[in-house]
Amino acid sequence: MKRAIWLMLVLLICVSPFLAAREKIVVYTYDSFVSWGPAAALKEAFFKKYDCDVEYVTAGGGKATLSRLIAERNVGETNADLFMAELNDVPRIAKYDLFLPVTSDDIPNLASVPANLLATGLSGFVPYEYGYITLTYDAQAFVTQSPPATLEDLADPAYAGELICEDPRTSSTGFSFLLWTIAHFGEDKYLDFWRSIHNSLLTITQGWSEAWSLLTHNEAPLMVSFSTDTAYAAMSGDPLRYRAYAPGGEGYRTVYGIGVVKGTHNAKLAKEFIDLLLSKQIQELIPKTEVMFPVNTNATLPQAFKRYAIVPQTVLSIPLDVVGKKMAQWLHAWETVIIQP
Repeated sequence: MKRAIWLMLVLLICVSPFLAAREKIVVYTYDSFVSWGPAAALKEAFFKKYDCDVEYVTAGGGKATLSRLIAERNVGETNADLFMAELNDVPRIAKYDLFLPVTSDDIPNLASVPANLLATGLSGFVPYEYGYITLTYDAQAFVTQSPPATLEDLADPAYAGELICEDPRTSSTGFSFLLWTIAHFGEDKYLDFWRSIHNSLLTITQGWSEAWSLLTHNEAPLMVSFSTDTAYAAMSGDPLRYRAYAPGGEGYRTVYGIGVVKGTHNAKLAKEFIDLLLSKQIQELIPKTEVMFPVNTNATLPQAFKRYAIVPQTVLSIPLDVVGKKMAQWLHAWETVIIQP
């Protein structure tokens, strides 16, 4: 018996270094990717393929997680191998030399990503999903009248107290909507638009989830949301009460990306992680979990997405470097008009 115990101890001593030697990559991301996105499936697939653990770290939204990464990098103590975020949410990212450059030689599935989704002037940040900010309305509330046909129509007294909007200071959806109004009306007139819809606004929420809750609890029939809302409803078995539409045929593009953080000791595995994220296997989970469009052109969309997801006729966007330079100015101006009239 003693000899058997001794042999077991020897075996444990010999094996334990190998158990401890399993590699791990650390992914800094936003909370919703972990909460209901494909994070768990991606982690499992990566472990099976590379025998490598994945740890997701989030400080909340993209802005907060970026702030954490920058603060850690400034003191030389970050453990991050990869960083993920929505580009409009973190425009100041362009100011920092954060990412290793990558090519399709490093990430073969990058060849299946359309070039127009790549962020200009942001080397190493790879898109993995995208979508469009539009409006969503409650079809049961718009029986005798139609939802506003254009952004300008939102100012009509007929829609007084009927719009829910997210705060651009705290919400990526809200910030993208602010950018949409700037792209549509121009810097010299977008504040006039916000003044004009003051009576149409029921409330301004901290984030998308709160706004959606108000919409679905009959507080107001219209909200700023995504062009995939109807597709989401169809996939969830909903009777399509809440319907996305693009006023005036317009929408604002939102792109989510990932980059290998400079200083990582796991650059090869980090690139393998991005390649798996861009694979057909994982990309086909994007519409079902993130309710966004996959960037891999070979990914097959669910039937509900093919039928109900909207691609606006006119897609607006503002270059990331311009957003980064003027973000604080635009937010302050918006605040003085809406929050402090």
